[in-house]
Parts: sequence; structure tokens; C-alpha cells
Amino acid sequence: MPIGSVYRFFGNKRAMAAALAQRNLDRYAEGITARLALVPATHWRPVVDAVLDEYLAMKRTVPGFALVDFGVPAPPAEGPDADPNHQVAARLTTLLCGHLGLTPDPVLGRAVLVAVEATDALVQLAFRSDPAGDPGIVDETRAMMHAYLARVLD
Repeated sequence: MPIGSVYRFFGNKRAMAAALAQRNLDRYAEGITARLALVPATHWRPVVDAVLDEYLAMKRTVPGFALVDFGVPAPPAEGPDADPNHQVAARLTTLLCGHLGLTPDPVLGRAVLVAVEATDALVQLAFRSDPAGDPGIVDETRAMMHAYLARVLD
């Protein structure tokens, strides 16, 4: 495909990467929604496990996801809401609250953001250690998520 065809739809490379990232985030939310349809809303831990499992599945199966998962880092002038992990955390907070019957609040939103940041770093480590995601690091990531989120979800 000639590069001119790409620029016909996207103003520049960053805009194209942002569109791919948005598609990935939408697919991630759809995958989580499908998984949550099978998870009773009786406890939060299986819900959080479903969120991590969908992320791992996308890392393993979606072409290019490892390079452009949910976005390119936003310049500081664009503000924190443009940051990919802020967008992921906002979407996850909405999905978790909807499934568990919780009301979103700033404390929960901040806790989800911190969990997203930490999980992102640990999953990157897992996939640097093993192309399929080091199972031991994935287990540690799950344990970290449970321990950290317990203080706001228990």
C-alpha cells in the first residue's frame, strides 16, 4: 500500500498509532465484557482475574499489540487524560463498577490506575522473560493485583 493511502486517512504516524490503540482498547473492553458475562458478580477477585486474562490473551494473539497496545505516550501538554494507562484505568473502573454494582469514586479510580500501571510494567517483564509470558511472573502479577486492590474492593 502506498504511504499516500495511509495519510489519506491519518494526518501522521502518531494519528495512525492512536487509531490502532483505540481499536485495541475497544477490543480489550469487548473481550472483558464477554469474559465477565461468564463470571458471577459475587466477588471481585474473579473479575480482576478476567481483566488480566484478557490482557494476556491479547498480548499473545493480537498482531502488533506488543508494540502499540493502548496508545503512544502523550506529550505532557496533552494532560494525564490523554495518557493510555489513564484511559485504560477509566474504562476498567467503569467495567468493574458496572459488573460489581459499585459506584465509581476518586479513590477507586486512583487504585485502578495504580494497578494498571503496575500490571503493565510486570506484564512487560513477563513477556521480556518469555515470549509467551513467564508463568511465574504472571502469577506474581495476579497476586500483586489481588493484594493491592483488596484494600479498596474488600
